[in-house]
Amino acid sequence: MNSRQRVLASLNRSGYDRIPVKHEGTPEVNRMLMDYFGLSNHEQLLRVIGDDFRYVQPIYRGPELREFTDGSIEGMWGERYGSKEYPGGTYSEAVYLPYAGIDRAEDLDRSHFPTADWFDFSTIKSQCEALRKEYCVCFGSAGDMDFMNTIGRMRGLQQVYEDLLTENPAFMALLDARFQFYYELHERVLNAAGGLIDIIHVGEDLGNQNGPMISMDTFDRLFAPRYKAIFDLAHLHGAKTMMHMCGCVVEFLPRLIELGLDIQDVVQPTTPEMDIAYLHAHFGNNLTFCGSMCVQTVLPFGSVGDVVSEVQRRLALFPKGGLFLGPTHAIQVGTPVENILAMYTTAGSLAPDIKDAIKNVDDNPQKNGFDKFKLF
Repeated sequence: MNSRQRVLASLNRSGYDRIPVKHEGTPEVNRMLMDYFGLSNHEQLLRVIGDDFRYVQPIYRGPELREFTDGSIEGMWGERYGSKEYPGGTYSEAVYLPYAGIDRAEDLDRSHFPTADWFDFSTIKSQCEALRKEYCVCFGSAGDMDFMNTIGRMRGLQQVYEDLLTENPAFMALLDARFQFYYELHERVLNAAGGLIDIIHVGEDLGNQNGPMISMDTFDRLFAPRYKAIFDLAHLHGAKTMMHMCGCVVEFLPRLIELGLDIQDVVQPTTPEMDIAYLHAHFGNNLTFCGSMCVQTVLPFGSVGDVVSEVQRRLALFPKGGLFLGPTHAIQVGTPVENILAMYTTAGSLAPDIKDAIKNVDDNPQKNGFDKFKLF
């Protein structure tokens, strides 16, 4: 089987040669793995560890995103990001919130609201045609839609959670603008692809470590219609829907299934109800899962034997499909390389011949100026 056949077989529960794999690591972890294998680019790394998914992207043609004297970089909505250091690496964090303290929709600077017209979609179909010969073709990211998390980077997270209660006019205008932008972006990509995209990827951090971040009433009132619209759009074009959700989100799953969700990403097992066996038993007939190998516990702090045991448990639960194996978020700095290799080796995805896997492999040909927005 090639990667695309493997993923589709997992979605259809029809059996496969090995479980599909979806990798994510921090830049530092990816660099560590590349150095370990003697690789020169990220595409080579994906080939070696056996990642079955590839993403297409439009070309960004919008206004130049400025870099400021403090090193911060402008995002598409006028926010700015700076690198915050922690032991062993850095993360991009919002350092300027352009809509903080604004209550009236008319006071928002709409010149910083992005539009799909900022992008060139002319290469989407050729990207799909090249990739789907081998891989499952995806579009989007955990940051697409992603209303609470990303609007929090524009006006502050505490303010956003107050906005959810009060339906602050400025927040509602940002919510509408963000939805319209991502809906149109996905619509134009799907139209350009001509039915060649397998999965669209969106996100919303609905849970924390122990439970939901918002009530079901708030979700139904503010978010459900918007997610239904983009799920319906994907299905109209023959694509499956994947939604990134950090934390404990089990309470939302029945409703998301009703709305049209096909794949839950990333399955963070922080409570008994989020354990992969519980999710399989209660939702496995209606959802495919992605992730589930914990970046907070077993991967960084378990033994190689612990990692092997957890992977084997998943292989036994999903012998014919229903899970894309991978981490619960980006694998974090400090995770032993032996544990990462044990995960992919036990899954059966690690290339047996490194030189053969990377022969004539340049970096991902889809790099085209849109990559940075995956983080923002």
